[in-house]
Amino acid sequence: MSEHLNPFEIAQRQLDDAAQILQLDPEIHSYLREPMREFHFTIPVRMDNGRTKVFRGYRVQYNDARGPGKGGIRFHPDETIDTVRALAAWMTWKTAVVDIPLGGAKGGVICDPRELTQTELERLSRGYMRQVAKIVGITKDVPAPDVYTNPQIMAWMMDEFETITGRHEPGMITGKPLELGGSAGRGDATARGGIFVLRAAAETLGLELQGATAAVQGYGNAGSFAHILANEILGLKVVAASDSRGGVYNPAGLDAAALAAHKQQTRSVVGFPGAETISNGELLELDVTVLFPSALENVITQRNAGNIKARLIAELANGPTTPEADAILHDKGIYVLPDFLCNAGGVTVSYFEMVQNAYQFYWTEKMVHERLDEIMTRAYYAVHQAAQENQVNNRIAAYLVAVARVAQAVRARGWV
Repeated sequence: MSEHLNPFEIAQRQLDDAAQILQLDPEIHSYLREPMREFHFTIPVRMDNGRTKVFRGYRVQYNDARGPGKGGIRFHPDETIDTVRALAAWMTWKTAVVDIPLGGAKGGVICDPRELTQTELERLSRGYMRQVAKIVGITKDVPAPDVYTNPQIMAWMMDEFETITGRHEPGMITGKPLELGGSAGRGDATARGGIFVLRAAAETLGLELQGATAAVQGYGNAGSFAHILANEILGLKVVAASDSRGGVYNPAGLDAAALAAHKQQTRSVVGFPGAETISNGELLELDVTVLFPSALENVITQRNAGNIKARLIAELANGPTTPEADAILHDKGIYVLPDFLCNAGGVTVSYFEMVQNAYQFYWTEKMVHERLDEIMTRAYYAVHQAAQENQVNNRIAAYLVAVARVAQAVRARGWV
């Protein structure tokens, strides 16, 4: 049987599975299968050579029954509307599973920011905000960084929004630099939240992680911080890491600071001294205790799931595992911590940032970490309980928790 790797179709299939177990009202199920609204637009950008290039952009607001939309903006050459729809859906379930009062949204631009100068990138960022300024804001939809976007891009977008609206509203976007109202603890929040979930799971399973091995597939923000924090908090030894150009492996372990410095200098982990070169595919199949898929969608499929040897998979990426692969992993007894639970630390601290902006009162990093730990740990145990009660895997259990909460909000509002 061939796999359908359309990310939005996968998101819908996952919802369908949960809806069947929940015996969800058919009208609400139908309503939750589609975005509430989506926007397609073009962004003309004056390039440094004087020519104008037209980029295509999107913003999908999937569901805001529980609160304003929340979701990042991706700048990626392979961006598609179905990817944005899927990510907006997953954000809806993500905010619900950790029980913060937000909905789900997502945005994207088809571009390769690595081929743009800083001035071209700024014009593109401001152009994106000009297209969405009427539909975003702290009470409507709050963007954030995602793949190939960063705090500087958020700063440009916030400034453009405030120029258009004529008012100061730092909470309309998150992931900002600290000097513009960003939150302490935001930089490593996605990875740190995943580490807290992994710690709770290991305690549930009676699994000792001190001295155990791990592999990190995708050495961007989440993956590189996962390396650091897995070692600092859990005592894990990271033996392999990879990025879009390839991977490196050393059974004695990889030094996080040295590897980060090497990537900063060469723009890849490949060629790290003292490590052998491996492919992304080989990394996924290493015999390690924990695997961190931390890159893009659909990297674990029915073609390679049977070769996965990790004891636990902590999904820091969005949608790294296909439904067919999920079934194989479950049959093999591999314990999966699903993406919209495991990587929800980022949106949780983004929520903290919104709260701090609204009150103009800022928390210490220690306070952020403590509150993140509390929310992520509580969310894990809610999912674990749902998995035990319904005898399903953790992904379906996370959907059961999240979909039930969103459905209750939709019903209470009288929308369906």
